[in-house]
Amino acid sequence: MTAGEDQSTEVGVGPWPGDWPVGEQYDPELLEHGDRRNVVDRYRYWTREAVIADLDERRHDFHVAIENWQHDFNIGTVVRNANAFLAAEVHIVGQRRWNRRGAMVTDRYQHVRHHPTIEEFVAWAGDAGLPVVGIDNLPGSRPMETTTLPRRCVLLFGQEGPGLSDPARAACGELFSIAQYGSTRSINAGVASGIAMHAWIRAHAGPPPA
Repeated sequence: MTAGEDQSTEVGVGPWPGDWPVGEQYDPELLEHGDRRNVVDRYRYWTREAVIADLDERRHDFHVAIENWQHDFNIGTVVRNANAFLAAEVHIVGQRRWNRRGAMVTDRYQHVRHHPTIEEFVAWAGDAGLPVVGIDNLPGSRPMETTTLPRRCVLLFGQEGPGLSDPARAACGELFSIAQYGSTRSINAGVASGIAMHAWIRAHAGPPPA
């Protein structure tokens, strides 16, 4: 590319060419002005409400939870991963506020629930009949590579650095670790969540829609 050339690229699609399609899922504003959102092609020009409704018809049986005692910057990535792998819900345990930048606006399409304490989160999981599965490199954790995650469960992740808190560890019916081969002691919760969710997908999900 030579000096003076436009280095910017537009995301998405422009205004709908020709006659507009018919259907309640379509947003007249997007059809008229274009859809620059970060959504897959099947949802182009759809309203946000229509996208969520369609996702709700297909959400998987696993939930994801992460502790938020120190305003962890990984939470946005966890939410983005949960949207990519179509988790039923994301649960924020601890502080309500979290940094949404890493979510890349996917929190608009992903159900996110807040629990002020680990005890309240555990009570919710019990009422929902969902086992809590901790993901952390802790003594006694079983290698995730050697097992199959439960179909219905909540995958629980801790803070960057300290990992799962003591109350969170006590709440877990099972603990799994992710194999690491380098010099670092741990990987962050954003990366760990993507690995764990994909392990669930490989065990329990079919191919995504065309």
